[in-house]
Amino acid sequence: MSNCGAFPNAGGIRPIKYSDGVLRLIDQRLLPTEESWLEYTDYQEVAEAIRSMVVRGAPAIGITAAYGAYFGALAIETENYADFMTEFAQVCDVLAGTRPTAVNLFWALERMKSLARANPDQPVSNLKIGLEYEAMAINEDDIRINMSMGRHGAALLPDQVRILTHCNAGALATGGYGTALGVIRAAVAAGKDVAVFADETRPFLQGSRLTAWELQKDNIQTVLICDNMAGYLMSKGAIDAVIVGADRIAANGDVANKIGTYTVAVLAKEHNIPFYVAAPTSTIDLQIADGSQIPIEERDIREVTHIGEQQLAPAGITVFNPAFDVTPASLVTAIITEHGVAQGNYTEQLATYVRRSG
Repeated sequence: MSNCGAFPNAGGIRPIKYSDGVLRLIDQRLLPTEESWLEYTDYQEVAEAIRSMVVRGAPAIGITAAYGAYFGALAIETENYADFMTEFAQVCDVLAGTRPTAVNLFWALERMKSLARANPDQPVSNLKIGLEYEAMAINEDDIRINMSMGRHGAALLPDQVRILTHCNAGALATGGYGTALGVIRAAVAAGKDVAVFADETRPFLQGSRLTAWELQKDNIQTVLICDNMAGYLMSKGAIDAVIVGADRIAANGDVANKIGTYTVAVLAKEHNIPFYVAAPTSTIDLQIADGSQIPIEERDIREVTHIGEQQLAPAGITVFNPAFDVTPASLVTAIITEHGVAQGNYTEQLATYVRRSG
């Protein structure tokens, strides 16, 4: 079975490919200098791929975890439904423990568990087949959702626009097409004159390594800047809009995204520049009232002290490396979803969009 090529006009690379029982992930740690694909059939190896950033970006993490859950289910050697569910829950717990902030991870795993829970009378062998199809559906749904989101977001932009984006919220962060970059791709497809400023996004450099690479491949006009140049460009009137993705959105519209997003949002507010967030409803966590309750992942200090094997900082220096920050809803001009654009009363609108997604 294969989920490749279902959306031939979507644009952007497909970072997640599944065919004949094998999951293939492009190793995003090696981009842009090396395009290497790794193969997986074991859920624990999939968990490590998520943890070690072979794959990253909230929607892509969720899709990958769904395939990992299927691999874990496939390895369970019992035809007893209750025993199967006990072991399957343990598989999902391992996958859920990989990245704490991106809620799409937990959403995808819950979707897999819900399918299994809904079919207690099915033979376990049939459940496994159903889980494979569900993982593939999650992947294909993501691309469809991103394209819908892109169309809604593109309508917000003028015919000539210069956009700043932070981190990578493109095809590489999803099943394909992208969230923030999906809006940019849709604007270009609509005939708009689009130029992008991609900031480097320290410390993991997702902007310089991934966003710049993606946009260059799509022949979209792109300028790479250091993170600390954004305010200067805004002060010179060089940026018309900011578009970012999200890893978790609280019920009130507070947004957790890559560290540095809050800084960009503050700068955008100061310079009266619209600050847009593009994210599927699976990124909205209605169980969390506001951003203060979002868990923030802290990562290895080597991401700050080194680039690859090159040491940049003195040995033994104390390092703080949160992977995300929270931008309050008051700084967000609009949240773009597959169902439409939320503005103003985020609490009511986001809840409506989540209900619409079922």
